[in-house]
Amino acid sequence: MARTEDVAAYLNDFLHITTIPDSSRAVNGLQVENRGEIRRVAAAVDASERAVVESIRRGCDLLIVHHGLFWDGVAPVTGRRYRKLKQLLDADVAVYAAHIPLDVHPEVGNNAELARALGIQIEGTFGAYQGIEIGVHGSLELRREALAARLHDLLGAPIRFVPGGSEKVRRVGVITGAGSDAIAEAISLGLDAFVSGEGPHHTYFDAVEGGINLYYGGHWATETFGVKALAAHLEERFGLPWEFLELPTGF
Repeated sequence: MARTEDVAAYLNDFLHITTIPDSSRAVNGLQVENRGEIRRVAAAVDASERAVVESIRRGCDLLIVHHGLFWDGVAPVTGRRYRKLKQLLDADVAVYAAHIPLDVHPEVGNNAELARALGIQIEGTFGAYQGIEIGVHGSLELRREALAARLHDLLGAPIRFVPGGSEKVRRVGVITGAGSDAIAEAISLGLDAFVSGEGPHHTYFDAVEGGINLYYGGHWATETFGVKALAAHLEERFGLPWEFLELPTGF
């Protein structure tokens, strides 16, 4: 068991919640508190109603998410927002959210975790967002089709692969989720491949005409890594058992 305030304070410091810039919709940190004790942790990509129901069903006192409860901004506590908050409060479940701070963390971050899982030797960062670089890049020698197969096996989800670059991949960039805005920077860095979650139609031509291999593994699938790593870190630090809520969105 651990005190909620101790866990939240530790996470705020570990993830640099107060210093890393983010969207105002993210509301990073403790979004819902409970009566003060945590015995079991649930980790999920999204603070969806399904995630709330599952965390309660599994007897968890803390739900850690990447996408928090308030992405629709300041809104009346009605409908789905009322349902989620009422269930959380009735069951005494706290919610902690970390968006960009979890993307960029060098130890448990989405980008670093996915890159390491792919076998990339991380050498630097890129992908500027409000003055910080959120993505990672590094070396990995592989044929471009083999990288697509490795990503598919790792994520267990369909991969959208645009073979716009060289057949031999040597330098790869990773920005999970909706990272396609960094394609031009990836090209300027001389990367052979860029891995992200999703992107708009025109990025096909950005890749083909820019000469880079592009891989989209799905927004949800590419962002499962951070919450899992963070929950595992909490288990090591506080002795709290945890489980991941497998709730794919199809995006």
